Amino acid sequence: MSSYYDVDAILTDSHKLPCKFMLTVPGLGYIDGNVGEDMKQGTQVELPLWLGEVMAVSAVGTQLIELDLPDALSTRIMNVLQADAKTVDIRALAPHFYTLAARILELFDEKGMVEILDE
Repeated sequence: MSSYYDVDAILTDSHKLPCKFMLTVPGLGYIDGNVGEDMKQGTQVELPLWLGEVMAVSAVGTQLIELDLPDALSTRIMNVLQADAKTVDIRALAPHFYTLAARILELFDEKGMVEILDE
């Protein structure tokens, strides 16, 4: 659990996550740069972690958005880390890589990722 005033937590929460809208949402097009338009079903955008998390868990009965893993924690990166972690510039992938990974693991059930990061 991080503090409200923790700068690292704030910066981690601002990391962008790819997501896909599962429903059409009236008036939310400004997120995609279409002011005054609707957010169409199937639109893919990148949202800050804090917003994506709220939108993913806030819909009751239906799924509003589908979150994907960020590039820094993709399957490709996990495979490279597993093969030879010394060759990966973690800071270039995400300045707060392990904090981001901890937050993502709260949202996703990625048992393999836990083992790789633990090593």
